[in-house]
Parts: sequence; structure tokens; C-alpha cells
Amino acid sequence: MNSMLLLIPLGIILAGGAMWAFFWSVNNGQFDDLDSPAHSILFDDDGDMIPEESRIKAEKTAPPEEDSHTDQDRKND
Repeated sequence: MNSMLLLIPLGIILAGGAMWAFFWSVNNGQFDDLDSPAHSILFDDDGDMIPEESRIKAEKTAPPEEDSHTDQDRKND
């Protein structure tokens, strides 16, 4: 019986602390955006890991971009 006098207030204090932590996290925006972290794994952010020689080589071997204007369009401009 004496242990109940200790465990009930201790349980109430722990439940109050958990409720405070939950409301604090909600007010500080911890649950605002739940989708972006799941999608961020799909983005390729390892550009700085590519050696400099490979980047230059890839830029030189890339096909030239096609110009959307034809000669007729240039004459009309």
C-alpha cells in the first residue's frame, strides 16, 4: 500500500511531462512537414563527390543543345 502512495504521483508526473513534451513539439513545428523527409532520399545531392576531371569530361562530351528557333524565325525577329 505504501508503494501506491509513491507510484500514483510518479505516474501522474510522468504523464504530465509526456503531455508537455508533446505540446511543446507541436508548437515548435516538429509535426508540420511529414512528407518532405521521405522524398528527400530521392534527390541526388552528391555533385560534390564527383571528381573534377569527370565533371569537365562530362560537360565536353554532352551533346549541344538544339536551338528552338529556325532560320525563318530569326528573319522574322
